[in-house]
Amino acid sequence: MESPQFSSTEEQLKYWKSEATQYKERYEEVKEELEEFQISSHELEAELEASLEQTDSKNKELTAAKFRLEMELESLRDKFEKQQALSSKQLTELEDELAQVKAHRDELLKYIRSLEQANDDLERAKRATVTSLEDFEMRLNQAIERNAFLESELDEKETLAITVQRLKDEARDLRQELAVQRHPSSPDIVKSPEKNMDKVDSLVQTELIDSNKLTEELTSTIKTPNATSNIMNTNSGQTPLTPSARISALNIVGDLLRKVGALETKLASCKNFVNNQQPRNSKSGATTPLHSPNSAGWLTFPSLFSSSTPIREHPKDDSEESVV
Repeated sequence: MESPQFSSTEEQLKYWKSEATQYKERYEEVKEELEEFQISSHELEAELEASLEQTDSKNKELTAAKFRLEMELESLRDKFEKQQALSSKQLTELEDELAQVKAHRDELLKYIRSLEQANDDLERAKRATVTSLEDFEMRLNQAIERNAFLESELDEKETLAITVQRLKDEARDLRQELAVQRHPSSPDIVKSPEKNMDKVDSLVQTELIDSNKLTEELTSTIKTPNATSNIMNTNSGQTPLTPSARISALNIVGDLLRKVGALETKLASCKNFVNNQQPRNSKSGATTPLHSPNSAGWLTFPSLFSSSTPIREHPKDDSEESVV
C-alpha cells in the first residue's frame, strides 16, 4: 500500500490521526468482539465440557449396556442353541409319532373296511336268514295244515278200524251161531238148508272179497299218513297237498265208509236169513253136519276174513307231533 502524498504536515497529521482513530475504533470493536468471542467460547467450552461429561457418562452407560447385552446375547445364544436342539429332538419325536399315527390310521382304515365288508356280509346273511325264515314259516304252516288233515284222516281210520273190528266180531258170532245150530238130520230135509247155506256162502264170500278189498284200501290209507309224515320230515321242501289230492283222498274215505255201510247191511241181512232158518231147522230136526261142505264153507268165513290184511291202529308219528 503506497502512502499518500501530502502537501503539508498538517494534512499528513490529520490523515494519520484519522487513520489512528479508525484503527482504534476498529481495535475497540475487535476487542469487544474478542471478549464476546471469549465469553461465548468459554460458555461453549463449558457447554461442551458438560456435554462431553454427559456423553462420557452415556458412553459408559452404553458400554455397560453393551457388555450386559453381549452377556445376554451369549446366554440367549446358548438358550437358543439348547432350544434348537430340543426343538429338533421334539420335531424328530413328533415325526416318529406322526409316522406311527399314520400307520395306526392306515390299520384302522383297513379294519374299518373289513368291518364294513363283514357288516355287508352279515346284512346279506340276515336277509337270507329272513327269507329262509319266511319260507320255513310258510312250510311250517303248510305242514301244520297237512298234519291237521292227516289227523282227521287218522280219526276216520280209527273209526273205520273199529267198524271193521265190530263186523269181524259179528261175523264170528254168526259163525258160532251157525255151528251151534247145525246137527245131524235126514238127507231129504238137509237139501233145502244146504241150498240156503250155499246162497249164504256165496253172499258171504262176495262180501268177504269186498271186505278184503276194503281192508287193503284201509291199510293203504293208514300207511299213507305215515309215509306222508316221513316224507314231510325227510324233505320239508316238498309241495303241500293240492286241493285235487285232498278231494281224491276225501272221496276215497267216503267210498270206504259207503262200502262199510253196505257190508254192515249185507251182514245184517245174512244174520236175519240165518235167524229165519232156525225155525225151519227146529221143525225138520235136520242140521247140516259139522264136517259137511256147507259147514266147511262157513268155517272158511272167518279164515277168509282173518286172511285179509290186518288193520292195526298206528300211533301218531313223533314227526307229526314235532310238526304240531
